[in-house]
Amino acid sequence: MKSISFIGLMLMFVSTAQAGWWNDGWAYKKKISLDKVALQQSGLVADANTLVLVRLHTGNFSYFLDVAEAGKDIRFIAGDDKTPLKYSIEKFDPINEMALIWVKFPENNAMNENSFIWMYYGNPAAVDGQDNAGLYAADQVLTYHFSGQPVQDSTAYASNPSEATTSANMGGVIADAAQFNGEQIIRIADSPIIQMSAEKGWTVSGWIMANESQEEAVIFQRGDGTFSLETKGQGLVVNIADSAGLVKSVSSTVPFSVGSWHSWAITVDSAAVTLYIDSVVAGSVAVDLALAEKLNKLSGAMTLGADTQGLRGFKGLMDEFSIFTVAKSVDSIKYAHKMQGIDGSLLVYGDDISEEDGVEEGETNYMAATLQNVSTDGWIVIGSLAVMMFISWMVMITKGVVLAKTRKENNLFVDEFEKLGVQEMESLNREDSDDDEEAIESPLMMSLTSGHEKFQGSSIYRIYHAGVEEIHHRLPKAVGADVADVIMSSQTIEAIRATMEAVMVRENQKLNSQMVMLTIAISGGPFLGLLGTVLGVMITFAAIAVQGEVNVNAIAPGVAAALATTVAGLIVAIPALFGYNYLGSRIKETSADMYIFVDEFIAKLAERYS
Repeated sequence: MKSISFIGLMLMFVSTAQAGWWNDGWAYKKKISLDKVALQQSGLVADANTLVLVRLHTGNFSYFLDVAEAGKDIRFIAGDDKTPLKYSIEKFDPINEMALIWVKFPENNAMNENSFIWMYYGNPAAVDGQDNAGLYAADQVLTYHFSGQPVQDSTAYASNPSEATTSANMGGVIADAAQFNGEQIIRIADSPIIQMSAEKGWTVSGWIMANESQEEAVIFQRGDGTFSLETKGQGLVVNIADSAGLVKSVSSTVPFSVGSWHSWAITVDSAAVTLYIDSVVAGSVAVDLALAEKLNKLSGAMTLGADTQGLRGFKGLMDEFSIFTVAKSVDSIKYAHKMQGIDGSLLVYGDDISEEDGVEEGETNYMAATLQNVSTDGWIVIGSLAVMMFISWMVMITKGVVLAKTRKENNLFVDEFEKLGVQEMESLNREDSDDDEEAIESPLMMSLTSGHEKFQGSSIYRIYHAGVEEIHHRLPKAVGADVADVIMSSQTIEAIRATMEAVMVRENQKLNSQMVMLTIAISGGPFLGLLGTVLGVMITFAAIAVQGEVNVNAIAPGVAAALATTVAGLIVAIPALFGYNYLGSRIKETSADMYIFVDEFIAKLAERYS
């Protein structure tokens, strides 16, 4: 009882570490990673100002009903599970199970081993945590997502259009798009915020889908025809009027098909004006002095879908229009095209994780469902196996500690004994004490505590002690008798051997005590588990017979739950089997040491008293 209490006290200090959790108010989280392999294969680079577009749909997210209204409880946290990230929800539609969310990826984390973030959700009491103003970099001075009406600038600069006659179309490349029918226009008033200078550089970008082939339809225009992007048959063209009134054009060499979405971007710096179609350079023109003079003073109202007079209207859809006061690099344009495009997501979506379970939903649902279907008799079997496993582990632990201590004490005693001559062979003996009785009663406690007498835990010493006490019992007690002159007969020596061997048998019994519990666990555990499985299968088929329903969905849960008892039985038996074989080999080694010592002791005894 002492040993079991001591081990139980030790097990109270064992605990399981739980996975980190940003905030206890949120019930779930989802891992979202930047696909580094796809980036590298595409030759893309993500910089510190990387915006990622999180696309949630039925293919990667099945818990829209667990998200609060309008996604107000959604939060994005960096990979350290501590740092909140800025984000903006462009669209959240739980009915159609779709969400589009812009997230600012952690700085200096775009291409290393920690390139992932967490999306938390499941907190009905949360308030909206979006940060539209802080999401975009300072050089992104205008962005129209065209999500709903009216058209609004999503950046902190709030450069909203002065006129917008377009309608919303749900078929955008990201969410909604602006619908142009040839007469509709979006007009943006001139403002210091959107001043364009070739010396500093600037970029205009967006997505368009033409409904039909159109000649000279205006996509974008700045000033009174000074700078424009227009359609031209199956391509696009950039027209620029320099300070001398000459118009220079950048014609697209990349096909521009009707009825398909295409990204476009125009970058301007002190060296060139470059047109990109689908992130590929479609044409460019060098900036000379006359052109630089005009581009450095480019101002005036901007229009989308028509020129400043509302003529040459575009027929089609436009999405994700942005202006940057910096000339974007080729890598940035390629990255934006791949991230925003419908077919080119660069994100990998992990399984959903529950705070309650602390493990991934996708990995634990099957086991949880199996255990939920275990019948009452199955739980009785599993409970019995749990008790059996506890007992077998206690036996293995206690027996391992005792054997280790016994072997150590035996080695120390044998080393001391081998140093003695035949005349000193009895010098290691001592009188019996209370410690000896305690060692016999609780060898585990003697093994785990210190302060007891020398060789107290040695089984060989106890054999030696029995032999010495038998010698003293048989020595002459007559007055004046000289022990040194005593000669023992062979019968007397054999009698002493018999006494020592009797003690050795008792010591072997102690070493092998409770080992039967392991054999019961090894042989009984699987059979008890099999009994539970058979009963579970019987009950499953009996229920099917009563209900008259025969299909996989009706059979599988019951059979899976029934097999859980067999698994439990094997979990009990396998460790017990390994422990039994290991402990058995240690017991055999200790038993062999005791046999050898008895022979050595009798040999020295015969040498002294012959």
